[in-house]
Amino acid sequence: MTGPVALHGGGEFQAGDEPFLAALLDLAVGRVGRGRPVRVAVVPTAAARGRPDLAAASGLAAFERVALAGAVAMEAVAIDVVDRDTAANPELAAWLVAADVIHLPGGDPDLIPTVMLGTIAWAAIIEAHVGGAVLAGASAGAMALGSWTWTPGGGMAGLKVVRGLVAVPHAHADTWAATAERFAAWAPPGLGALGLAEQTGVIEEPPAPGSATMSWRVVGPGEALWLAHPDGGETIVAHSGDVISTPVIPL
Repeated sequence: MTGPVALHGGGEFQAGDEPFLAALLDLAVGRVGRGRPVRVAVVPTAAARGRPDLAAASGLAAFERVALAGAVAMEAVAIDVVDRDTAANPELAAWLVAADVIHLPGGDPDLIPTVMLGTIAWAAIIEAHVGGAVLAGASAGAMALGSWTWTPGGGMAGLKVVRGLVAVPHAHADTWAATAERFAAWAPPGLGALGLAEQTGVIEEPPAPGSATMSWRVVGPGEALWLAHPDGGETIVAHSGDVISTPVIPL
């Protein structure tokens, strides 16, 4: 029953991001049907040092625009988990447990692991996700869901929802070689690099029983770049509709 993970390269909620957001809503409708509105939680934790209210408002407006265009009944709410105190708020956690789509927009990549880990808010997100909710992260939100993330102060462990890779947002094929070189120098060994262009993401496909890989469908106007071996491997470049595979890393 665990829901899909969706990783996004940034520039979220802007014009052009509609295909990705529509795909998230379609997944939720497929799970809950049309008997009740889809519940969307926008959680602006990564924007806490800036204007989390603006990040959340942009997300709500974008989801509402896409839901209206697709005739999807939806209830979208900002869940303002922005520090350890709000991450301990049982009312916010209760809304997260009930969500069908949980979206973590971008900001500072260290904040989501620092604020969320070990809190009832994060436990609520995991409970919802295990129950089938879509868990999406954009830019810093995507980075936090991986095994490891860059921060202004150096690397740190991510939340390890997705193991074995590092999300590299704002990626572009023209500069990917230099990005991969820096990645190989800084990242822990054994991790692949998943580069995602802005307004472009990957959404986890249902796994085949016993599969040794995770499959990701690309959605959006840009590219997804997968580099399994940053110290000298070949980059796979994929576009909207393509499916790329990454290794399944045991717990």
